[in-house]
Amino acid sequence: MKRKLRVLILVPSTLPRISGNAITAERWRHALTGKGLDVQVLATEHLDVSSLLECIENLKPDVVHAHHVSRAGALTLDPRVADRYPRLPLVVSPAGTDLSSREGNDYDRESIVPRVCRKACVIVTQGEWTAEKLSELFPDVKNRIIHVPKASSWFGEDRFDLREALGWQHNDVIFFHPAGIRPVKRNLETLHAFKEVQSARTQARLAFAGPPLDQEYTALFQEELEGLRAFARWIPVIPYGAMHSAYKSADVVINASSSEGLSNALLEAIASGRTILASDIPGNRWPVTSEKMVSPCGLLFNLNDGNDFVQKAIKLIDDEALRSRLGHACTERAASWPSPDEEANRLIHAYEQAIERQRERTFTVNRI
Repeated sequence: MKRKLRVLILVPSTLPRISGNAITAERWRHALTGKGLDVQVLATEHLDVSSLLECIENLKPDVVHAHHVSRAGALTLDPRVADRYPRLPLVVSPAGTDLSSREGNDYDRESIVPRVCRKACVIVTQGEWTAEKLSELFPDVKNRIIHVPKASSWFGEDRFDLREALGWQHNDVIFFHPAGIRPVKRNLETLHAFKEVQSARTQARLAFAGPPLDQEYTALFQEELEGLRAFARWIPVIPYGAMHSAYKSADVVINASSSEGLSNALLEAIASGRTILASDIPGNRWPVTSEKMVSPCGLLFNLNDGNDFVQKAIKLIDDEALRSRLGHACTERAASWPSPDEEANRLIHAYEQAIERQRERTFTVNRI
């Protein structure tokens, strides 16, 4: 009887802590386990190399999958890992922040992201922009890329109505910003811009949902939020089993990020049939606007023009028929997406390719 394929998935955080990475890893774990694989998911945010080595020793994985190169894959560069497990195949899946830097993507060849990508046997990409950017930054790893179309799933159907939870009225127009509180998600900047929206349209409401991920930024966000509670609220944790209900109770879902690979929040909004207002960045364009034969799922705004966000938010408030059309387009698009089962099949192919490529590497080294 064929032995189960054993996979260790490294990810910055895991459930019950809510994050896009945690949701993705749990979807993968559930689908892969259902296909007979032995899968362990390990959070790296407080993990040291000794604990990682102990986990590898206990599980004896056939492949390690680091989801988020700089925050999860960096551990695999430690010489103790390389020395003890030189033939352990590595798969990585980059996040949007792995491929965007404040220095204009001017990566040193010895920095973490290129080093981990060059160590990997396979690089899994789930967004078109991620594959294109990776190939542009590091052409020598282009032939290691395997595209795995991203699925979406829910982990329960518990009820959570934003309108009821926050005491808002039936005629209020609710904008929902589901994201951890940190600079790349631009929670504070969204709050600043929304003040102008609410001044022009008093029925506008804004709900943030996500854990505090940057202490200093969260303190600034909370300070600004304190005086705006009449129309803006923050819910640090919505149980992941109730997220579908939360999306469905919103009128518009916001993604204001300065960097994304392929946002779970956008996929979840589309799967819920909710209109989107998103920053016009490469990682957001495909889910919002560019798919053949399907209408856009929302509006994009220019990050460098604060008034653009305001005007497009007001447009969505004033035009209920537009929101309805965009929401219908979301439902059409979601119907064509791969299921978690299909996503898992593609991941298994990526793992098998990684194992085979590691064998070829080892054979080549031994011959030399």
